[in-house]
Amino acid sequence: MNTPTRLGAFGLGLVAVFGAALGLGRTIGPDAGPPRPAAHAGDHEAADEHGTAADDHTPGGLQIAQDGYRLAPLTDTLSTGAPQPFRFRIIGPDAATVTAFTPTHERDLHLVVVRRDLTGYRHLHPARAADGTWEVPLSVPAPGDYRVFADFHPAGRDEPLTLGADVPAAGDYRPQPLPDPGFADTVDGYTVTIDGEIVAGEASTLTATVSRDGAPVTDLERYLGADGHLVALRDGDLAYLHVHPDADGLRFTVEVPSPGTYRLFLDFQHRGTVRTAEFTMTTEHGEPGHTHG
Repeated sequence: MNTPTRLGAFGLGLVAVFGAALGLGRTIGPDAGPPRPAAHAGDHEAADEHGTAADDHTPGGLQIAQDGYRLAPLTDTLSTGAPQPFRFRIIGPDAATVTAFTPTHERDLHLVVVRRDLTGYRHLHPARAADGTWEVPLSVPAPGDYRVFADFHPAGRDEPLTLGADVPAAGDYRPQPLPDPGFADTVDGYTVTIDGEIVAGEASTLTATVSRDGAPVTDLERYLGADGHLVALRDGDLAYLHVHPDADGLRFTVEVPSPGTYRLFLDFQHRGTVRTAEFTMTTEHGEPGHTHG
Protein backbone atom coordinates (compact mmCIF):
# COMPACT_ATOMS: atom_id res chain seq x y z
CA MET A 1 0.00 0.00 0.00
CA ASN A 2 1.08 3.57 -0.53
CA THR A 3 1.57 6.01 2.37
CA PRO A 4 0.63 9.70 2.67
CA THR A 5 4.24 10.63 2.09
CA ARG A 6 4.19 9.17 -1.35
CA LEU A 7 3.15 12.48 -2.75
CA GLY A 8 4.08 13.94 -6.05
CA ALA A 9 2.59 15.64 -8.95
CA PHE A 10 3.43 15.40 -12.50
CA GLY A 11 2.11 17.44 -15.33
CA LEU A 12 2.26 15.27 -18.37
CA GLY A 13 0.79 16.11 -21.72
CA LEU A 14 1.97 14.02 -24.64
CA VAL A 15 0.28 11.03 -26.24
CA ALA A 16 2.08 7.73 -26.28
CA VAL A 17 5.66 8.86 -26.25
CA PHE A 18 8.03 6.90 -24.14
CA GLY A 19 9.72 9.32 -22.16
CA ALA A 20 8.92 8.18 -13.66
CA ALA A 21 11.24 8.08 -4.24
CA LEU A 22 9.67 8.68 -1.40
CA GLY A 23 11.74 10.29 1.36
CA LEU A 24 10.82 7.67 3.93
CA GLY A 25 14.31 7.35 5.38
CA ARG A 26 15.89 4.05 6.42
CA THR A 27 18.89 3.00 8.47
CA ILE A 28 21.50 1.36 6.25
CA GLY A 29 25.00 0.02 6.35
CA PRO A 30 27.50 2.89 6.18
CA ASP A 31 29.88 1.67 3.53
CA ALA A 32 28.33 -1.01 1.32
CA GLY A 33 27.45 0.50 -2.03
CA PRO A 34 24.89 -0.92 -4.45
CA PRO A 35 26.19 -2.57 -7.60
CA ARG A 36 26.06 -0.36 -10.65
CA PRO A 37 24.35 -1.95 -13.66
CA ALA A 38 26.07 -2.25 -16.99
CA ALA A 39 25.95 0.84 -19.17
CA HIS A 40 22.62 1.21 -20.92
CA ALA A 41 22.44 1.74 -24.63
CA GLY A 42 20.15 4.66 -23.97
CA ASP A 43 22.96 6.44 -22.12
CA HIS A 44 25.69 5.98 -24.71
CA GLU A 45 25.24 3.79 -27.76
CA ALA A 46 21.81 5.17 -28.70
CA ALA A 47 23.25 8.67 -29.13
CA ASP A 48 26.04 9.71 -31.47
CA GLU A 49 28.93 11.99 -30.52
CA HIS A 50 26.71 15.02 -30.97
CA GLY A 51 24.03 13.64 -28.66
CA THR A 52 21.65 12.99 -31.53
CA ALA A 53 19.25 10.10 -31.18
CA ALA A 54 20.32 7.10 -33.26
CA ASP A 55 16.69 6.04 -33.63
CA ASP A 56 13.77 8.45 -33.89
CA HIS A 57 11.59 5.83 -32.22
CA THR A 58 13.80 5.37 -29.17
CA PRO A 59 11.58 5.69 -26.08
CA GLY A 60 12.13 8.75 -23.93
CA GLY A 61 14.18 8.49 -20.77
CA LEU A 62 16.54 5.80 -22.07
CA GLN A 63 19.04 8.37 -23.30
CA ILE A 64 21.15 10.86 -21.37
CA ALA A 65 21.50 12.92 -24.58
CA GLN A 66 19.28 13.51 -27.59
CA ASP A 67 19.27 16.00 -30.47
CA GLY A 68 22.20 17.86 -28.96
CA TYR A 69 20.62 18.23 -25.51
CA ARG A 70 22.21 16.50 -22.53
CA LEU A 71 21.22 15.89 -18.91
CA ALA A 72 24.24 16.71 -16.73
CA PRO A 73 23.85 15.63 -13.06
CA LEU A 74 26.05 17.63 -10.69
CA THR A 75 25.26 15.38 -7.70
CA ASP A 76 27.02 12.00 -7.66
CA THR A 77 24.99 10.16 -5.00
CA LEU A 78 21.56 10.35 -3.39
CA SER A 79 20.86 10.56 0.34
CA THR A 80 18.85 7.91 2.18
CA GLY A 81 18.63 10.07 5.29
CA ALA A 82 17.96 13.79 5.55
CA PRO A 83 17.19 15.44 2.21
CA GLN A 84 20.25 16.80 0.44
CA PRO A 85 20.39 19.13 -2.59
CA PHE A 86 20.21 17.29 -5.91
CA ARG A 87 21.64 19.51 -8.64
CA PHE A 88 21.82 19.17 -12.42
CA ARG A 89 21.89 21.15 -15.65
CA ILE A 90 20.52 20.77 -19.16
CA ILE A 91 23.21 21.36 -21.77
CA GLY A 92 22.08 22.52 -25.20
CA PRO A 93 23.34 21.89 -28.74
CA ASP A 94 25.62 24.93 -28.42
CA ALA A 95 27.33 23.32 -25.39
CA ALA A 96 25.90 26.06 -23.14
CA THR A 97 23.57 25.54 -20.18
CA VAL A 98 19.94 25.92 -21.23
CA THR A 99 18.16 28.73 -19.37
CA ALA A 100 15.01 29.23 -21.46
CA PHE A 101 12.14 26.74 -21.37
CA THR A 102 8.56 26.52 -22.56
CA PRO A 103 6.33 25.51 -19.62
CA THR A 104 4.45 22.22 -19.86
CA HIS A 105 1.59 21.74 -17.43
CA GLU A 106 2.51 24.89 -15.54
CA ARG A 107 6.18 23.97 -14.94
CA ASP A 108 9.43 24.54 -16.83
CA LEU A 109 10.75 21.10 -15.85
CA HIS A 110 9.48 17.97 -14.16
CA LEU A 111 11.86 15.61 -12.36
CA VAL A 112 10.92 11.98 -11.73
CA VAL A 113 13.05 9.73 -9.54
CA VAL A 114 12.55 5.95 -9.23
CA ARG A 115 14.69 3.02 -8.19
CA ARG A 116 15.49 0.51 -10.91
CA ASP A 117 13.22 -2.09 -9.29
CA LEU A 118 10.38 0.45 -9.79
CA THR A 119 10.03 1.30 -6.10
CA GLY A 120 10.33 4.67 -4.43
CA TYR A 121 8.65 6.74 -7.15
CA ARG A 122 8.79 10.46 -6.61
CA HIS A 123 7.88 13.43 -8.77
CA LEU A 124 9.45 16.82 -8.06
CA HIS A 125 9.65 20.33 -9.42
CA PRO A 126 13.15 21.74 -8.90
CA ALA A 127 14.01 25.43 -8.74
CA ARG A 128 16.26 26.91 -11.44
CA ALA A 129 19.03 29.41 -10.69
CA ALA A 130 19.90 32.24 -13.05
CA ASP A 131 22.83 30.24 -14.47
CA GLY A 132 20.52 27.38 -15.42
CA THR A 133 21.41 25.03 -12.54
CA TRP A 134 18.41 23.11 -11.21
CA GLU A 135 18.24 22.15 -7.52
CA VAL A 136 15.78 20.31 -5.28
CA PRO A 137 16.03 18.76 -1.78
CA LEU A 138 15.89 14.99 -2.21
CA SER A 139 16.18 11.81 -0.21
CA VAL A 140 15.31 8.29 -1.31
CA PRO A 141 13.84 5.50 0.84
CA ALA A 142 16.51 2.84 0.39
CA PRO A 143 19.93 2.19 -1.20
CA GLY A 144 20.14 1.21 -4.85
CA ASP A 145 20.55 2.58 -8.34
CA TYR A 146 17.98 5.24 -9.17
CA ARG A 147 16.94 6.59 -12.53
CA VAL A 148 16.33 10.34 -12.67
CA PHE A 149 14.20 11.64 -15.54
CA ALA A 150 14.17 15.28 -16.61
CA ASP A 151 11.07 16.18 -18.62
CA PHE A 152 11.32 19.61 -20.26
CA HIS A 153 10.60 21.66 -23.37
CA PRO A 154 13.51 23.86 -24.50
CA ALA A 155 12.38 27.25 -25.78
CA GLY A 156 12.39 27.34 -29.57
CA ARG A 157 12.15 23.56 -30.00
CA ASP A 158 9.02 22.00 -31.49
CA GLU A 159 8.87 19.03 -29.15
CA PRO A 160 9.68 18.42 -25.49
CA LEU A 161 12.31 15.92 -24.35
CA THR A 162 12.73 13.37 -21.59
CA LEU A 163 16.32 12.52 -20.69
CA GLY A 164 17.47 10.06 -18.03
CA ALA A 165 20.56 9.25 -15.97
CA ASP A 166 21.44 6.74 -13.25
CA VAL A 167 22.44 8.08 -9.82
CA PRO A 168 23.23 5.65 -6.95
CA ALA A 169 22.30 5.71 -3.29
CA ALA A 170 25.00 3.88 -1.30
CA GLY A 171 24.17 1.16 1.21
CA ASP A 172 22.82 -2.36 1.50
CA TYR A 173 20.92 -2.74 -1.77
CA ARG A 174 18.00 -5.20 -1.53
CA PRO A 175 15.88 -5.17 -4.68
CA GLN A 176 12.15 -5.72 -4.26
CA PRO A 177 9.91 -7.87 -6.47
CA LEU A 178 7.45 -6.07 -8.70
CA PRO A 179 3.91 -6.04 -7.22
CA ASP A 180 1.39 -8.36 -8.86
CA PRO A 181 -0.76 -6.92 -11.65
CA GLY A 182 -3.99 -5.37 -10.45
CA PHE A 183 -6.60 -2.72 -11.10
CA ALA A 184 -6.98 -1.17 -7.63
CA ASP A 185 -4.75 0.54 -5.10
CA THR A 186 -5.41 2.21 -1.76
CA VAL A 187 -3.49 5.26 -0.60
CA ASP A 188 -4.19 7.32 2.51
CA GLY A 189 -7.74 5.94 2.75
CA TYR A 190 -8.55 6.56 -0.91
CA THR A 191 -9.24 3.61 -3.20
CA VAL A 192 -8.31 4.17 -6.84
CA THR A 193 -9.59 1.74 -9.47
CA ILE A 194 -8.63 1.59 -13.14
CA ASP A 195 -11.00 0.36 -15.85
CA GLY A 196 -9.34 -0.77 -19.09
CA GLU A 197 -6.23 -2.63 -20.17
CA ILE A 198 -3.15 -1.76 -22.17
CA VAL A 199 -2.60 -3.48 -25.52
CA ALA A 200 0.78 -3.46 -27.25
CA GLY A 201 0.74 -1.47 -30.47
CA GLU A 202 -2.70 0.02 -29.95
CA ALA A 203 -4.11 3.14 -28.32
CA SER A 204 -5.93 2.07 -25.16
CA THR A 205 -8.23 4.02 -22.86
CA LEU A 206 -7.77 3.78 -19.10
CA THR A 207 -10.35 5.39 -16.83
CA ALA A 208 -9.66 5.85 -13.12
CA THR A 209 -12.18 6.38 -10.34
CA VAL A 210 -11.45 7.51 -6.79
CA SER A 211 -13.53 6.63 -3.75
CA ARG A 212 -13.25 7.04 0.01
CA ASP A 213 -15.21 5.19 2.69
CA GLY A 214 -17.18 3.51 -0.08
CA ALA A 215 -18.36 6.76 -1.66
CA PRO A 216 -17.13 8.21 -4.98
CA VAL A 217 -14.93 11.29 -4.73
CA THR A 218 -16.48 13.77 -7.16
CA ASP A 219 -14.62 16.95 -6.18
CA LEU A 220 -11.04 16.24 -7.22
CA GLU A 221 -9.01 19.43 -7.48
CA ARG A 222 -7.15 20.59 -10.57
CA TYR A 223 -3.42 20.17 -10.24
CA LEU A 224 -0.93 21.30 -12.86
CA GLY A 225 -3.82 22.00 -15.18
CA ALA A 226 -5.56 18.60 -15.05
CA ASP A 227 -7.64 16.35 -12.82
CA GLY A 228 -4.89 13.76 -12.77
CA HIS A 229 -1.60 12.72 -14.33
CA LEU A 230 -0.27 9.32 -15.25
CA VAL A 231 3.30 8.07 -15.76
CA ALA A 232 4.13 4.57 -17.01
CA LEU A 233 7.55 2.89 -16.83
CA ARG A 234 8.44 -0.34 -18.60
CA ASP A 235 9.91 -3.01 -16.36
CA GLY A 236 13.44 -3.99 -17.34
CA ASP A 237 14.76 -0.83 -19.01
CA LEU A 238 12.57 1.86 -17.41
CA ALA A 239 11.47 3.26 -20.76
CA TYR A 240 9.31 6.25 -19.91
CA LEU A 241 5.80 6.75 -21.21
CA HIS A 242 3.97 10.07 -21.24
CA VAL A 243 0.23 9.65 -21.05
CA HIS A 244 -2.25 12.26 -22.24
CA PRO A 245 -5.14 13.07 -19.89
CA ASP A 246 -8.48 14.21 -21.26
CA ALA A 247 -9.46 17.79 -20.52
CA ASP A 248 -11.63 16.69 -17.60
CA GLY A 249 -11.77 13.59 -15.45
CA LEU A 250 -9.34 10.72 -15.01
CA ARG A 251 -9.45 9.23 -18.48
CA PHE A 252 -6.16 8.64 -20.26
CA THR A 253 -5.08 7.51 -23.72
CA VAL A 254 -2.18 5.06 -23.46
CA GLU A 255 -0.22 3.46 -26.27
CA VAL A 256 2.58 1.04 -25.46
CA PRO A 257 4.44 -0.16 -28.58
CA SER A 258 5.97 -3.27 -27.03
CA PRO A 259 4.74 -6.19 -24.95
CA GLY A 260 5.90 -6.39 -21.37
CA THR A 261 5.14 -5.35 -17.82
CA TYR A 262 4.55 -1.72 -16.93
CA ARG A 263 4.33 0.16 -13.66
CA LEU A 264 1.78 2.99 -13.67
CA PHE A 265 1.81 5.94 -11.27
CA LEU A 266 -1.36 8.04 -11.06
CA ASP A 267 -1.29 11.43 -9.29
CA PHE A 268 -4.50 13.09 -8.09
CA GLN A 269 -5.28 15.91 -5.67
CA HIS A 270 -8.04 16.17 -3.07
CA ARG A 271 -8.42 18.60 -0.18
CA GLY A 272 -5.11 20.25 -0.93
CA THR A 273 -2.96 17.09 -0.94
CA VAL A 274 -1.51 15.22 -3.91
CA ARG A 275 -1.52 11.44 -3.64
CA THR A 276 -0.07 8.76 -5.91
CA ALA A 277 -1.73 5.43 -6.68
CA GLU A 278 0.40 2.67 -8.24
CA PHE A 279 -0.52 -0.20 -10.55
CA THR A 280 1.19 -3.04 -12.41
CA MET A 281 -0.11 -3.97 -15.88
CA THR A 282 1.05 -6.48 -18.48
CA THR A 283 0.44 -6.89 -22.17
CA GLU A 284 1.46 -9.22 -24.97
CA HIS A 285 1.43 -8.72 -28.74
CA GLY A 286 -2.01 -7.44 -29.68
CA GLU A 287 -3.74 -8.51 -26.47
CA PRO A 288 -3.74 -7.56 -22.79
CA GLY A 289 -1.95 -9.83 -20.41
CA HIS A 290 -3.71 -11.54 -17.50
CA THR A 291 -4.17 -9.15 -14.60
CA HIS A 292 -5.76 -9.45 -11.24
CA GLY A 293 -6.37 -7.27 -8.21
